[in-house]
Amino acid sequence: MSARSIRSTAAQLPTTSFLAIPAPTSRSLCQASAGTRQSLATTLRHDGEKSSNNPPAVRPIPASFPLSRLIKPLVEVRGACQTRPYSSEPRLLSGTCHSRPVLKSSLDFLYLPIVVSLLALVTWAMQDPLSLESSLSAPAEDMSVNVEAPGHVGNLTPEQEEKLRRLWSAIAKLCGVEGAGDNGTTTADTSPGSPVPASEEPDSSQKRRFSLFRRKQVESPTSVAVNVDENKEGADDDDKYGQTKQFLKTLASQTPETIRETIWSMVKQDHPDALVLRFLRARKWDVDRALVMLVSAMNWRFNEMYVDSDIMLNGEGGAVNDEVNGDEDTKKLGSEFMYQCRVGKCFLHGTDKQGRPICVVRVRLHKQSAQSAESLERYTVFIIETARLMLQPPATTATIIFDMTGFSLANMDYHPVKFMIQCFEANYPECLGAILVHNAPWVFQGVWRIIRGWLDPVVAAKVHFTNYRAGLEEYIDPSHIIKELDGDEDWEFKYSEPVPGENDKMKDTKTRDRLLTARAELYGKFERETQAWIRSPFSEEGKRAKAERDKIAEQLHVDYWELDPYLRSRSQYDRTGDILPGGGVDWYKKAGGPRANGNAVHGNGSDAKQASTG
Repeated sequence: MSARSIRSTAAQLPTTSFLAIPAPTSRSLCQASAGTRQSLATTLRHDGEKSSNNPPAVRPIPASFPLSRLIKPLVEVRGACQTRPYSSEPRLLSGTCHSRPVLKSSLDFLYLPIVVSLLALVTWAMQDPLSLESSLSAPAEDMSVNVEAPGHVGNLTPEQEEKLRRLWSAIAKLCGVEGAGDNGTTTADTSPGSPVPASEEPDSSQKRRFSLFRRKQVESPTSVAVNVDENKEGADDDDKYGQTKQFLKTLASQTPETIRETIWSMVKQDHPDALVLRFLRARKWDVDRALVMLVSAMNWRFNEMYVDSDIMLNGEGGAVNDEVNGDEDTKKLGSEFMYQCRVGKCFLHGTDKQGRPICVVRVRLHKQSAQSAESLERYTVFIIETARLMLQPPATTATIIFDMTGFSLANMDYHPVKFMIQCFEANYPECLGAILVHNAPWVFQGVWRIIRGWLDPVVAAKVHFTNYRAGLEEYIDPSHIIKELDGDEDWEFKYSEPVPGENDKMKDTKTRDRLLTARAELYGKFERETQAWIRSPFSEEGKRAKAERDKIAEQLHVDYWELDPYLRSRSQYDRTGDILPGGGVDWYKKAGGPRANGNAVHGNGSDAKQASTG
């Protein structure tokens, strides 16, 4: 019914109408009780019936009577029991509200957002989560390789340096170092300044529940009493590898001198502070937790993996001998180890933009049935330890490229993945700079969801997904990307077999022992100067001791490379001249001269210092 017909009908109404009865307002009805509303409705109904029989005398409605005057009372009565506010403007009649043109325009208004939402949903569903995560990954920082990173040797805040002194003091007590109990910790003689920043303090959820350094009254000064809250599952909520338990077991089974020797055996060519700082950074500068982690990692190396007494001592040459002359089990283990070396399942070559050595893992070459878990673990540790020898200051970490080209589920093996995660999270802390998962196929996204759940958030943040050459160029200079990865460097992996006689120096035990004795004296000097530095770090004596420590650390660096041929079997990287005598690394053969590798001399030798940045 149109508005004109309504007006016409209203004009023809009799002068007596129930519409003339004053209507109650919505506010009055809402405030009335239920009984009052019922009574009012009854009264209105009866009054309406009476008006039809005996109409009251009312004023006639003029023809120009506004339509809103007819509608407004009805609107107020209809909405009387609702609580939402009503507009003072008149509502449209029901016939007008539901007319077809208004409905069509309303649907047209909704079509656009509905279509856009559906398109966005379809796009999101089709998006590859690996490429999405890659697009969200931050590119590599353009840091100068000549600047020490914060929290490293040469770039410590006063608070971090204090934590370093405290950890060295704890190590000295644990190892029974002479004089470690004489004011071994710095308390009164501390650096003036602000307290330790909140970022360097342990989180409240990780507050220490045990003290490692409460001395026993009767036992020797080397004793360490450890009080662990037995009501808790562990001393640390994040101790997923049981390091606290391993720490206590080590203290109970090893003598202080054995612990001392094993800790020092972890120090290779690097500064002793650099090793200790790795554990402090990994445990957010919590000294107690860092000590637990360090001792646990030491025990893993010495009593579980036999890193220095077997894997690095025998190396590739020992594996070749085992696959020829060993018994059935030894022959199998040696053959599996050498198979992985020869096919280049994993190899080290070059550096990224931050000067970190690059390790390339060709995942397509891995088959779970091709080797035992033991040989795979030995091979993994061998590669990690070799990469440590290639670190050139200030770089302290390495970059791993997992080349997923040609990957299928037949190449997936969760055991080595878990082992590598444990290595980098528990036993080689702060050694991982970046992980580049390169050219991962769509099928890998389900695998990644599982693996990511195993990773510590700090390690997970170092994982980046890259595709094609452009993805790698964010982290590696194009001239340092090998052709196998679509780069410019004309280099390919070729395995070089062990050379007879390359490890003859290892038979010279007399020279080896002499060098070890001299190195042990350097350990003692470093410990004595460290104690002097701890006792009075800001006095002239303390400053002198600190400077002397750095000189001794440099001597340890040079001394290690003199001792190295007597302790470590030559590797592929020694034979090809990537690792130079004296600790130099020459990835791109910038030195240009002949190189010497252990006993295998190629020409007249070369200067390792000139090639150290290669």
